[in-house]
Amino acid sequence: MTTKSVGWWFPCERMKLKSLLLRYYPPGIMLEYEESGQLKTKSIDLLDLHTSTDVNALVEEIQKAEPLITASRADQVKLLIQRLQNKLGQYSNHKFYLFKVLRAHILPLTNVALNKSGSCFITGSYDRTCKLWDTASGEELHTLEGHRNVVYAIAFNNPYGDKIATGSFDKTCKLWSVETGTCGHTFRGHTAEIVCLSFNPQSTLVATGSMDTTAKLWDIQNGEEVFTLTGHSAEIISLSFNTSGNRIITGSFDHTVTVWDTDTGRKVYTLIGHCAEISSALFNWDCSLILTGSMDKTCMLWDATNGKCVATLTGHDDEILDSCFDYTGKLIATASADGTARVFSAATRKCITKLEGHEGEISKISFNPQGNRLLTGSSDKTARIWDAQTGQCFQVLEGHTDEIFSCAFNYKGDIIITGRGEINTIDLVFLSNWLLELRSWIPKGDTPIPTRVPSSSWCLLCPLFHFSCIAEPQE
Repeated sequence: MTTKSVGWWFPCERMKLKSLLLRYYPPGIMLEYEESGQLKTKSIDLLDLHTSTDVNALVEEIQKAEPLITASRADQVKLLIQRLQNKLGQYSNHKFYLFKVLRAHILPLTNVALNKSGSCFITGSYDRTCKLWDTASGEELHTLEGHRNVVYAIAFNNPYGDKIATGSFDKTCKLWSVETGTCGHTFRGHTAEIVCLSFNPQSTLVATGSMDTTAKLWDIQNGEEVFTLTGHSAEIISLSFNTSGNRIITGSFDHTVTVWDTDTGRKVYTLIGHCAEISSALFNWDCSLILTGSMDKTCMLWDATNGKCVATLTGHDDEILDSCFDYTGKLIATASADGTARVFSAATRKCITKLEGHEGEISKISFNPQGNRLLTGSSDKTARIWDAQTGQCFQVLEGHTDEIFSCAFNYKGDIIITGRGEINTIDLVFLSNWLLELRSWIPKGDTPIPTRVPSSSWCLLCPLFHFSCIAEPQE
């Protein structure tokens, strides 16, 4: 078991541990400590943690590497690790059932996105609107109106979840309040359609990619443009921040991917090697690797520190339409127009398994938070859940009447949302060991979220999360 502590090292006597925070996916513990009167944080990443890991041995290893974890804290750290192990084992063998079908818009959908908790989600549409929905009840909370053309790219500012960004074919991006549904800023400057966007992890910037061959960074507080990223010779169709937010990558139809410094707006390097359009580009969790997918039927793995290609992942017979890392960055999944998906080891670059069963192209693929299941959406009108290690199909989500263009797990892995090409339909799929009534998951007690921690998925250990459920066993 290897652990990684992130942060500055100081003499132990000058530091005082204030609290421990838990990160479920990927597994980790954050240390909040005081040093010279200032509150600081560092993290211990437990990316190799497994349900079978020897907890006592791991705690000893952590104590040797991290002076803040003293003998008096050992039992507390042990409890945290056991809680992480329990999370990794959740939902492994549970099946899903169709909870609700929503007729969302009067014209076809473009995209769907969940907030971190899965309590609400958004839909974009050709009807020029974005809608915010309550997941449990299916109730429409807000209709975000104001764009003059298709709303194509949409996102929450997770993990905070209090803002929504929408990118449109009208060449603008708008920033909205989740609470009120009102527009706070309209970002103008692109000269062609906006087709991708993303918030940085700190929720201070939103990035937009456009058919005008540029990407732009915007300040979400004052609504001003921060940088224009120029250099591509064709449309930008993919962009993604790294975990720390100091880098962003853009993928283009010019067959290249560019890495940019978000503090200066300058190009760091360009990844050249694909011989067709880029379909996806993203960092792994620890920002050491970059994964790119292309219409040339391959994915390429790059060293994020120097921009050199370290592997080309081959085997597909048609275009790569989507690709992703699992939460730990140890596994890679690829989806292709050849109707198959593949799982690769990021360490060995070897194919672990091949997912076969769809009868049409696979346009979307994603891991569940635990990393043991894969979700695929296909033009064959089905979504499928797979075992990520064996490639066995665990469940087929049937009943759709048109191709599925978008699908995703929520942060806990107990909800799936699918969007299908049929004019305006969203399907919500819940775990099937319980039939959840409307508004079945209700937070009980205070569960504060630390606002000063920029990392994307931290939650306070105490008080612990408690939920009550109005449910009955499924027959």
